[in-house]
Amino acid sequence: MNVAAKPALLAVLLALAACAQPAPPVAPPVVDPYASVGGGAVFQGDLAGGTLGAEATAQYFQNTVGDTVLFPANQTTLTPEARTALARQADWLTRHGGFTAVVQGHAEETGTREYNLALGARRASAVQEYLVAQGVAPGRLRTLSFGKERPAATCSDEGCYSQNRRAVTVVSDAGPGA
Repeated sequence: MNVAAKPALLAVLLALAACAQPAPPVAPPVVDPYASVGGGAVFQGDLAGGTLGAEATAQYFQNTVGDTVLFPANQTTLTPEARTALARQADWLTRHGGFTAVVQGHAEETGTREYNLALGARRASAVQEYLVAQGVAPGRLRTLSFGKERPAATCSDEGCYSQNRRAVTVVSDAGPGA
């Protein structure tokens, strides 16, 4: 090797050595003295989305508590079944104060747009009043009427109409400062 090439080769080797990453430090093993006592459960991950916190979610409210109550045709009177469902909703809402709710009123496709908007508003108000009477703070609830604009089922028979005569309680996290 020639004398002039040695400094250039040395510079290249030094540059490559500067780019090399040191090996990451090896973390010491975590020893849990209770892991083998009594055959108990071993923690295996984040619990935030697990079963311990699952009840305090909008999805749990919708799927397990139940978010929908149905009404008879042209009525705003709560049926016994609706009162039972609303009692479950009120219980959940009082236990989970970090949530607010919008009660959406709906109507079937028969009748005028104006009539159905008013009917949906009265249905939403009936649900709101019942929830407040059960102890839910009024400031956590508001109402909204869709009338016949957002049907749950679309067809022109009683089976569809009965599904569309409803009020739906939609919960959401109140966010910081709630």
